[in-house]
Amino acid sequence: MKNQKMVSIVLGMLCFALTLGICIQIKTVTGSNSIVGENKGGNDELRAEVLRYKEKYDQEYKELEKAEKELEKERQHSTQNNSDLEQKEDAIKKGNKMIGMTEVTGPGVIVTLSDGKKDPSTVLDASNLIVHDADVLSVINELKNAGAEAISINDQRIVPTTSISCGGNIIDINGEKVGAPFEIKAIGLPEQLSALTRQGGYLELLKEASVGVELKKSNHITIPKYTGVINYKYAQNSK
Repeated sequence: MKNQKMVSIVLGMLCFALTLGICIQIKTVTGSNSIVGENKGGNDELRAEVLRYKEKYDQEYKELEKAEKELEKERQHSTQNNSDLEQKEDAIKKGNKMIGMTEVTGPGVIVTLSDGKKDPSTVLDASNLIVHDADVLSVINELKNAGAEAISINDQRIVPTTSISCGGNIIDINGEKVGAPFEIKAIGLPEQLSALTRQGGYLELLKEASVGVELKKSNHITIPKYTGVINYKYAQNSK
């Protein structure tokens, strides 16, 4: 039992180290991609470096997934025939699900927001035809109020530390730059979540502004886990 616990601890530390390394790689690749975009004249060496980082990231992510599977096997093996450990393992799984560290599947809705196709010269304010970060935030808040248990935007999982900010014609989500159309997936009771299309709701206001809005129900939605690191620096357990 002691050896099993040691293996679990080592694998857990390995998962954390790999996750941290992947986050650093993502930041580096994102920064490099921005530089490539600014120098379209063609810096082949820089493009090659970005590709090398991408390959390294993919390899590290595969190693992380492998380590997580090994860790899960060890956890299951260690908790067998031990009701106390099984309860703690269930509590860990529930906690990971709540904070977005686990991929989840279930019924819900998919909301797609896209920039309006109307001729900008025919409207008083052309910026109203563009999907802004405030629009995405408002839809996310309405989904939460309607009981959504898990939400993602263009496969970026929404977690307690997620930030959504506007950067020109793109939106920054979890440090990743994504552009329209924005596919917002939400898991929950479809009938309740689809109430977003009610008269006077935010989706109707966007439609009136000629922004592209589509909502469809689904009995099988998969929302990926958050791949970053959630690090609480200031919030501590109360004594």
